[in-house]
Amino acid sequence: MTVVKIQKIQENWNAVAEIYEDDSFLKSMNLPMKQIRMFYWIKMDEKLDIIFFERMNSMEDIDMNDE
Repeated sequence: MTVVKIQKIQENWNAVAEIYEDDSFLKSMNLPMKQIRMFYWIKMDEKLDIIFFERMNSMEDIDMNDE
């Protein structure tokens, strides 16, 4: 996992993480595995505990000022 963007908004932190996952389609077909890059939007509290996360469609979906 790589944090590609992080921003503090009031008492919370918003971040975008780049994560490589096994391709579930290839796995379901018993084909050789390939890693695919996914992005997740992560919201953390002031103690940096994760309070919410969601997979993003692409990096273009980033608007970290949204709550």
